[in-house]
Amino acid sequence: MPYKGDMTPRRDAKWWGWGDTAIEPTLDDQALAVLRERIGELEPWPLSRSLEEVELPAAEPLPQTLIAAVGEENVFRGDEDRLRHATGRGYVDLARLRNGALTAAPDAVVVPTGAEALRRAIEVCTAEGVAIVPFGGGTSVVGGVEPLRGPHERLISLDLGALQEVEVDRRSLTARLGAGLRGPEAEAALAGEGLTLGHFPQSFEYATIGGFAATRSAGQASSGYGRFDALVSSVRLLTPAGEISTLATPHTAAGPSLRELAIGSEGVLGVIPEVTVRVRPAPSVRRYEAWMAESFEAGTEIVRGMAQAPGLPTVIRVSDEEETEGTLALSGPRGLGGRLFDGYLGVRGRRGGALTIVGFEGEEESVARRRALAVRALRAGGAAYLGQAAGRSWEHGRYRGPYLRDTLMGRGAMVETLETSHTWSRFGELHQAVAGAIRSSLDGQGTPGLVFCHLSHAYADGASLYFTFISRARRGAELEQWAGGQARRLRGDRRPRRHDHPPPRRRPRPRPLHGGRGGSDGTGAASLRQGAARPRRDHEPGQARAVTGAAVIREEATTPPERLRSFR
Repeated sequence: MPYKGDMTPRRDAKWWGWGDTAIEPTLDDQALAVLRERIGELEPWPLSRSLEEVELPAAEPLPQTLIAAVGEENVFRGDEDRLRHATGRGYVDLARLRNGALTAAPDAVVVPTGAEALRRAIEVCTAEGVAIVPFGGGTSVVGGVEPLRGPHERLISLDLGALQEVEVDRRSLTARLGAGLRGPEAEAALAGEGLTLGHFPQSFEYATIGGFAATRSAGQASSGYGRFDALVSSVRLLTPAGEISTLATPHTAAGPSLRELAIGSEGVLGVIPEVTVRVRPAPSVRRYEAWMAESFEAGTEIVRGMAQAPGLPTVIRVSDEEETEGTLALSGPRGLGGRLFDGYLGVRGRRGGALTIVGFEGEEESVARRRALAVRALRAGGAAYLGQAAGRSWEHGRYRGPYLRDTLMGRGAMVETLETSHTWSRFGELHQAVAGAIRSSLDGQGTPGLVFCHLSHAYADGASLYFTFISRARRGAELEQWAGGQARRLRGDRRPRRHDHPPPRRRPRPRPLHGGRGGSDGTGAASLRQGAARPRRDHEPGQARAVTGAAVIREEATTPPERLRSFR
């Protein structure tokens, strides 16, 4: 089933912020009062320049061989397209855009019309020494699409959003998806077949299939559907040295997995043009509800018990006490509704605690069974039921966080996130250590802040923690404040200390294709907008074979992947 994408770069989102230009959340007087009380008076932070006024470095001319390989009509040199492909959507990116201070941009945006054009583009760039940054939804928050040239004079942003295709195997419940499909586009195509992928990161509306793969994305419903790497059956990767196509097989015991080499490669090794994923029938029932645990510690213990037993909900999320209080203060029920909500909590024996969101998707019988197990665990752990209205409110607003960040930045706030994880034995220690490190750093800069956290993904052996912190932006020194305000990522049993580790969401910078920075955006990120052409059909049965330029890489059902043959 072809799914034809646009042959021009997408320009349907804010150039200076997140997402739909029509969506601009507001903060009421109560929310603003809470912010003033907790982080101080804010100084408005307007855009310093219009789109047309932002100055970009002069573009270097591209080789004529590259233009001939992809077609002149598929090379975009306009300032708007160059600017839109110069940054992701992390706080640092948006601060630079808001201040009109971009010092780097691609020389052009190239939009291949098919996998063959993509292959030719990579070959020419390899020969001509042009750096490539693969670009998807542009949702990276870790510097994944920064146009860093390294030793190379020329750099292109390889926008693969036009390369989209969907091919469904209903008998096997798999789908070959073009990597340029945004999350909603993929889900809409699958819904026409009565299916779903079930991958819903917060960047879902703009992130793409290729980016989910390239960043090893974990969506909000990972407890029920699995992380994206668990959903991948096979992957195709185009590299400067050749092409890798892995077997579309449920499992192989033959040596190291080439699929794992491509998944999570962050756009550094090559470009992912398509991914074959495992899908499932679309759920007939979706039920989201909210509970209030006695404390964050009590809530995480409830989740640990569920994760180590059958029947974990599709979505499970526990906010710590500060995030619970902040969520209700900034966007909770107001007026009569707020008073009724407070009264209801009082009747249920709660004046505080940890807000817990529990979601179930599937067939009616399955949902009823899993919910019964979850309710038993929640009640046994002392949680109070708040009802489905609060759960539906979270569901309806699950993708609005980045929009609210834009609103807060416009008011003069620094808003940033980071995510980490640990085993259950060290989970509470990690939560306290990272939150304490962030508070200490912000206080030390004279900009005390709100530090929120929630348990975002649960597993049998541990869980993930997602931190959000908000403070008054230091006008004129926003990037210096950001660098000092990041708590470092914990590894093993090392405890956090101030300024002794790079900021946790800005990942180490591996060398990209041809010396620039390989990029992908996802989620959580973010996503590569990549291609969808059909794989070569000249391989033998039982093998996945691809031939490009100087390399032949073969992954056979009976041959370990380390037996790779190279030819010139």
